[in-house]
Amino acid sequence: MSLRKKLLVVAGVFFIILLIYFAFLHMKIREQINSGVPKSTEFIIILGARVKGTEPSLSLQYRIDAAADYLKLNPNTVAIASGGKGPGEDISEAEAIQIGLIAHGIDEARIILEDKSTSTVENIKFSQKMIPDNLNKGLLVTNDFHIYRAKLIAKDHGLKVEGLPAKTPTIAIPKSYLREYLAITKYYLIKPRES
Repeated sequence: MSLRKKLLVVAGVFFIILLIYFAFLHMKIREQINSGVPKSTEFIIILGARVKGTEPSLSLQYRIDAAADYLKLNPNTVAIASGGKGPGEDISEAEAIQIGLIAHGIDEARIILEDKSTSTVENIKFSQKMIPDNLNKGLLVTNDFHIYRAKLIAKDHGLKVEGLPAKTPTIAIPKSYLREYLAITKYYLIKPRES
């Protein structure tokens, strides 16, 4: 077999392994999306996403909408809006979430702001400190592709929560899932060193 053929075989095998690995990750993500949402809970943490000036991106808007729908059905549930202010953002992601929830008719008194975080890890770590002492049962609200990794990170921080999946904008699905496969892979590689 020529060197060129050997390289093609190796590349083909690598590609098949990569496809199988991505299929495994996709299965884990889908399991969490389909795992069911508790009908009532004591608190929810809405994870931040990009804000364009003062307007939430479509991904963040879907998180706000899903959270608002849940809060309307559970009037005693407290909401923690999580996310700092990044480049191109005139307000923090937490403030954009708060404004969006209030526009849906959610009482401002039910919303706690965590406006310092800049990553999913910080969203969860900083929000955890803001959960009122007497509350134990919670939900993470984020786009469906993100639930699996967000719950893993929460578990690492001793926070046992379920997930409330919001829609992912159709146009963003391929990019979002590919980025998430890479983010999960990074999580798998780094986590053992951090624990």
